[in-house]
Amino acid sequence: MPGNDHTYPPCPRARLEGQRRQLDTGKVRGGRQVIASPTPPYLQPRLLLPRASQAPDASAQSRRMLSSLLLQIKQSVSELSRRANGMRTRQASHAGSWYSGLPTRLSSELDKWLALVPDTLGDSKLPIAGARVIIAPHAGYSYSGPCAAWAYKALDLRAAKRVFVLGPSHTYYLQGCALTSFDKYRTPFGDLVVDSEVTTELEETGGFQEIPSYRDVEEHSLEMHLPYLWKRLEQTHGGDTTKFPRIVPILVGDLADPDEKHFGQLLAPYLKDPENAFIISSDFCHWGERFTYRPTYYTDGILRNIDAREERKAGQNQSKKRKSGDQNGNGRRLISNGNADGPSEGDESRTPTPPPPGIIGIQPSPIVTADTPIHEFIKMLDDMAIEAVETGVHSDFYKVVQVTKNSVCGRHPIGVVMAALEVLEKEGLEDGKGKFKFVQYQRSNLVSDVQDFSVSYASAYAIV
Repeated sequence: MPGNDHTYPPCPRARLEGQRRQLDTGKVRGGRQVIASPTPPYLQPRLLLPRASQAPDASAQSRRMLSSLLLQIKQSVSELSRRANGMRTRQASHAGSWYSGLPTRLSSELDKWLALVPDTLGDSKLPIAGARVIIAPHAGYSYSGPCAAWAYKALDLRAAKRVFVLGPSHTYYLQGCALTSFDKYRTPFGDLVVDSEVTTELEETGGFQEIPSYRDVEEHSLEMHLPYLWKRLEQTHGGDTTKFPRIVPILVGDLADPDEKHFGQLLAPYLKDPENAFIISSDFCHWGERFTYRPTYYTDGILRNIDAREERKAGQNQSKKRKSGDQNGNGRRLISNGNADGPSEGDESRTPTPPPPGIIGIQPSPIVTADTPIHEFIKMLDDMAIEAVETGVHSDFYKVVQVTKNSVCGRHPIGVVMAALEVLEKEGLEDGKGKFKFVQYQRSNLVSDVQDFSVSYASAYAIV
């Protein structure tokens, strides 16, 4: 179904392929030799320098000078190649399917959805002064366009000189973060220019990969925000495209808690700059067999994902476990706040741990029964994620997603920006700033049957 953000469901094969490629030793791809290493690819140095054991006489200073020289040569060659080949433009590959490719029609639709959003939220007039960061969905506009309008109408672009767009990878397994190799991104309205200076700065950290060009074109999580961004820039600058900021597209892949904090630390200086805006691309719960995620209520008071392979296998022995008093296969009961019980009775430690495969780590409230519509489960799961984001505590959101296994596709982009906001908070943000406020929540379908499917959309902003 075009445009419902479901063209590229999570693909185990892509994950396995990504892991296999990391283990390919000595093979050359894209002009670079890939060396097997226990260190994640996004933390490996870009340049392969001689090891100290191979060059015992080389001082640390000499190696740093050599590294700097090689990097300059690499950049010079890249720049000469770019000039020779001309500016590379990423085409609007989803125009005409996920959203209208006709500028007049697309403009009319965006205007309509933005007009449906109130001109004020509480006591604040839109756009909200200082709201330089938003979370918005990236499904086809017929599904998520009305919800995204709430975030975009709140977004303050008046001082923006560049806009970072962070989204998840749907088309290939990515471990770490990756930057575009294109110079421009096309929209039906015109081209948005990539800030090559900032992308070069990020490349020099050694922590970012390069998005393969064909994957960049296939990916929708970044592209779906650009027509809305163009529209809001038009409204802000009166159509004067010379005042339009440049963009910094970043794909955020699979990251552990400390890795999200690492990239948050790298992006924090840019987030602190009042001339930068951030767009975080994410849908929320993906419920349905096609997403292998269907939390369902069981009469023993536990929610389980009926699509988890481990759960199917474990179900054969469920009656034996219940007789022995082991309710979920590992001797733990799940408590209402999403945390697993501690390691022993009386232990004050409440560090959450992911529940066993197939178990959704929350215990429903007393009002939830087997007769409760499935869409209420979905809302409950999304509410937990949304409330965790609004706390502003990065680890809270990370743990909630780990425990509930909610299929929030942009959980890592959200986590990276939350980690960056925490860095700014430690440096001294004013009260009330640096935390997200959600202003809209919608679902593509109110699921009532296990054969249905649904994707949730949410819009939020943060003042920095």
